[in-house]
Amino acid sequence: MARLAMLIDLSRCLGCQACVIACKAGREIPPGERWIEIREVVVGRFPELRGAFVPHRCFHCAEAACVQVCPTRALYKKDGFTVVDFERCTGCGYCAEVCPFGVPRIMDGRVSKCASCLDLVQMGWEPWCVQTCPAGALQCGPREEILTEARTRVAALRDRYPNAQIYGETQMGGLGVILILTEPPEVLGLPPQPQMPPLALWKGGAQPLSLGALVLSVITSGIAFFIARRRHLEENGARKGSEPITPASETRKE
Repeated sequence: MARLAMLIDLSRCLGCQACVIACKAGREIPPGERWIEIREVVVGRFPELRGAFVPHRCFHCAEAACVQVCPTRALYKKDGFTVVDFERCTGCGYCAEVCPFGVPRIMDGRVSKCASCLDLVQMGWEPWCVQTCPAGALQCGPREEILTEARTRVAALRDRYPNAQIYGETQMGGLGVILILTEPPEVLGLPPQPQMPPLALWKGGAQPLSLGALVLSVITSGIAFFIARRRHLEENGARKGSEPITPASETRKE
């Protein structure tokens, strides 16, 4: 399957929460959890104020820090989305520490974040959130087609929203969620250029190296032990060979 992506057009979002409810019901998310949040942002200065609704959800980074640090491979990439195998999650919390968007949370001993509706897409359906959006703000499909649609919409929005732009085309290697912004990302609470946190580089790179060094150290210590033991046995053998032998007759006389 081609690399997939979702489109979220903030110029069309009504903040109605339909996607939040559909996601929760469709994915049977436990009480107290939610994989999508809609945040309201007020832009401008009084009296010229403008409002915007910004989704807080997994952005399915191509270069996903959460995937890189997951020690059990419960998080992995598939067809452009960051998928979750909840049975393999141990709740270590590494993913929550390194996500540049602050998305994953640990709930009841396991990660809580969008696991994607890839199973629905593979059956020819749309993700739950896309199915229920009344304003057509959400769309899902091959990533190149989504980017083409995003460019067309942004060009049409420039007269009304001079700062209209695409977010996610290049960030973190290219996001699996492409957003059409009406304001600069920093104004809407999004990092303009999210980076792979140093902790992710350490856990994803230095930790395996440290583990390798530990294994090498154990092997080296084992070899040193056997060499020392062999020398010890050889020295004992040489010592016994150099001791004088007492004749049996002299032993009986004593």
